[in-house]
Amino acid sequence: MPQAHLTLDPAFSIAPVNRRLFGSFVEHMGRCVYTGIYEPGHPATDADGFRTDVLELAREMGVTTVRYPGGNFVSGYRWEDGVGPDRPTRLDLAWRQIETNAFGLNEFMAWTKAAGVEPMMAVNLGTRGLQEACDLLEYANHPGGTHWSDLRVKHGVAEPHDIRLWCLGNEMDGPWQIGHKTAAEYGRLANETAKAMRLVDPRIELVLCGSSNSGMPTFGAWEATVLEHAYDAVDYLSLHAYYEENGDLPGFLCSAVDMDRFISDVVSTADHVAAKLRKRKKINLSFDEWNVWNFSRFQGIEHEPFRHAPELIEDTFTAADAVVVGDFLITLLRHADRVSIACQAQLANIIAPIRTEPGGRAWRQTIFHPFALTARHARGTVLRVEPTGPMLETSRYGEAPALSAVATTDGDSLTLLAVNRSPDQALDLTARIPGTGGPLTGQVIAAGDDPHRTEAAPRPLAVELHGDTLHTRLPAASWAIITRS
Repeated sequence: MPQAHLTLDPAFSIAPVNRRLFGSFVEHMGRCVYTGIYEPGHPATDADGFRTDVLELAREMGVTTVRYPGGNFVSGYRWEDGVGPDRPTRLDLAWRQIETNAFGLNEFMAWTKAAGVEPMMAVNLGTRGLQEACDLLEYANHPGGTHWSDLRVKHGVAEPHDIRLWCLGNEMDGPWQIGHKTAAEYGRLANETAKAMRLVDPRIELVLCGSSNSGMPTFGAWEATVLEHAYDAVDYLSLHAYYEENGDLPGFLCSAVDMDRFISDVVSTADHVAAKLRKRKKINLSFDEWNVWNFSRFQGIEHEPFRHAPELIEDTFTAADAVVVGDFLITLLRHADRVSIACQAQLANIIAPIRTEPGGRAWRQTIFHPFALTARHARGTVLRVEPTGPMLETSRYGEAPALSAVATTDGDSLTLLAVNRSPDQALDLTARIPGTGGPLTGQVIAAGDDPHRTEAAPRPLAVELHGDTLHTRLPAASWAIITRS
């Protein structure tokens, strides 16, 4: 039986657990908004048109931050269409949809309050620019006495929304993006927009667009160029990544190896620019789109008719997907010293942990569970864990550790998260753990016996403690959480 070992010591910490790491994403795409989080007339809808069954699941999932309104959608969005009593119906060119604008900024902000989450707004730097971004910020955050803030009051929102997190566009490196720009064009626009927005509200935090994924031909050069333009004006640089099995289960189970490299490469680039510009400030990262997505099955929408809230990339997730999502969360926590924000894309229906039927039920997908348990238990401080164990050989990522793990501690409480990436072999895990406290409780999602099943709720995991050494057996292709209260 392959064996692995790790040691947990509070003296070797990485960073505090930032609650913004447990973010999600709501875009005007497919059924994420309409018949997802918002469906007037549904039996479970409240007075604002919000589906209370979805709200309950979002709270159970532990979502802390939600990015809105896109995504590709934002690069053609006129935010004024979604406020006030007269809302025009528009063509959404990003996803070939009919956008009614029944749900807009004020509805989203009311939804965030109902869900208990922090908003993360994106501004349109595709078809629009600096002035429209400042207008939106003034409408959202200025107390009153000006054109845009008084208009908000007229629309029934007396108090400012006080939105702190703002994204300067979305995936502006992508040729698919409406208003796509070169790195130099975007860097200059983002810098000027950031400076102007800070004049409206100096308290805001700003996210600069990094590469859409690490496979982009401009990856690395894009980050360096945009940061050289806007380093002083921004706080975070974004990363986006999606992964799929596509017939290669061993490689897919090691997908977090690529996410780890992606993060390290962007950190290195940002620090190189800091050194080049003689800057002491560190740019942190916002991994504000990540998930499993079977994108090879996506046929595109170029020839689809314009429709309102069509079914779009509503993937049904598997046990293997849940294990990989759990590993992504481990990776994000391991980089908590530089990754300050992360948003799983998306919350409802669109490659989502929560699915809904129009007029019907809402339910949890397999990937819901590792997110919910990690968000609930990973608190306090992230500990540096250096596991030893067997290596796996993959055609996709080369050699990869079979064990992926991270731990957090908060006083006497302890949480250990671990993934056995081997598709066919169990792994005996021992871990030296600090201190004394209550009993250890383990839960596991194991995909090895049937990785493509679409039901994968956590089940108990046997954990033994002998002195200060924990012992457990991780099934093949499994994600586990071990906690001590």
